[in-house]
Amino acid sequence: MTQRTLLNAGASNWLWLTLAIVLADQGTKYLIVNNFAEFESITLHPYLDFMRLHNEGVAFSMFSDGSGWQRWFFSLLGVAVACVVLVWLRRLPSRGQGLLASGLACIVGGALGNVIDRVAFGHVIDFIRVHYEDWYFPAFNVADSAITVGAILIILDSLFGGERPADEQ
Repeated sequence: MTQRTLLNAGASNWLWLTLAIVLADQGTKYLIVNNFAEFESITLHPYLDFMRLHNEGVAFSMFSDGSGWQRWFFSLLGVAVACVVLVWLRRLPSRGQGLLASGLACIVGGALGNVIDRVAFGHVIDFIRVHYEDWYFPAFNVADSAITVGAILIILDSLFGGERPADEQ
């Protein structure tokens, strides 16, 4: 494989976004772990708190009451999803489809950010809590936000991405 082939590896030039998300996710979690005890919180706004929570499950703490199987199952699942999405990203053309490529890069970054937590700690560190009076949205983190933004970008691409040649569909 020549250097020119490596540089033209599909939309892999979006991997800088993946790296930025992993670094931002792990950096914010590092700050939270080193400055907050579990369940300690600080109010940033009447509707927003930072509160250190440990999530042993997946989205919305589903499966958090498992006997420990979920740590390795969801770690492997996260790695598998990241690998599939990386292959998809590599197969995209190097130009165009920016919404799709950035969405995929966000999902990989978010998945890897949470996998790092699961492998290192056995749980994911969540710390962003949005609430209104007695209603609380489940706590989340930068990785979760990146996955959500990535999914939105992919949906927007599918709705407004424009016509693609038949060989790219």
